[in-house]
Amino acid sequence: MEEILNLLFNQYEIFLLIFVRTTGIFVISPFFGIENTPNLLKIAFSFILSTLLTLSLNVGTTYLETSFFILVFKELIIGLLIGFISYSFFTTFYVMGQIIDMKIGFGMVNVVDPQHRIQVPVMGNFYYILAFLLFMSINGHHSIINGLVDSYDFIPIGDFYPITEDGLFLIDILSEVFSIGFKLSVPVVVTIFLIDVLLGILARTIPQMNVFVVGLPLKILVGLLIVGISVPVFYKLVPVVFDKAINGIYYFLNLFIKG
Repeated sequence: MEEILNLLFNQYEIFLLIFVRTTGIFVISPFFGIENTPNLLKIAFSFILSTLLTLSLNVGTTYLETSFFILVFKELIIGLLIGFISYSFFTTFYVMGQIIDMKIGFGMVNVVDPQHRIQVPVMGNFYYILAFLLFMSINGHHSIINGLVDSYDFIPIGDFYPITEDGLFLIDILSEVFSIGFKLSVPVVVTIFLIDVLLGILARTIPQMNVFVVGLPLKILVGLLIVGISVPVFYKLVPVVFDKAINGIYYFLNLFIKG
C-alpha cells in the first residue's frame, strides 16, 4: 500500500489528469452518470479507476510542455465528449417514446426520470428503463470503461486538439439518434395511422358516432398492445443501438490518429 501511495505521489500530475478525464466520462455517460448515485460514490469510483490507470498506463512526458490548467481543460473535454457520445444513443429511446406518446394520446403526459431528474415521455421512460436493464445485463458499462482505457492509446495526455470533424461527427450522431428513434417507433406509428384511417371511414359512414370519444381510448389500447407485443423485438434491436454507441466512441477516438 505504501509503494502505491509513493508511486501516486511521484506521478500526481498524471493521476490528476487521468482523474479529470475519468470524471468527465462519469458525469454524463449511462450508468455512471445517474443522478441518484451519491456524488461521493462517483468520486470514489473515479479515484479507484484513476489509480489503477495511473499504475498501469505508460504515459509520456510531452504533456509537460503545456500549461497544466490547459491540460486539465483538454482532459475534461475528452471525458465529456466520450460520455456525451455514449449517452446520446440512449436518448434514442426517449425519442422513440415521445413519438409513440404523441400517436397514442400521451403527448401531454410526462413523468419525472429519477435517474436524471428531468421530465420525460411516459413511453420514453419505459423504453429507457428496459434498455438500461439490458445494458447492464450485457455488461455494457464495461465497454465504456474499455473505451476510457483505450482512449489513451488514441489521444495521449496533452494530444487533444479540436478539429472540424469533431463538430460534424457530433451532428451526425444527433441526426442518427432521431433516425433510429423514428425507425423503432414505426410499428406503433403505422398501426395508429391505420386506426386513424379506419376512424375516418367510420366517421363518414356513421356521422352520429363521436369519433373522438371512441378513438382516444382505442388508440391507447391498441398502442399499448403493440408496445407489449413488440417488447421481444425491442430487446433484439437494443444491442444494435449499444453497438452504435461503442462504435461511435471508437470512431471519435480514431479521428485523432495522426498520419
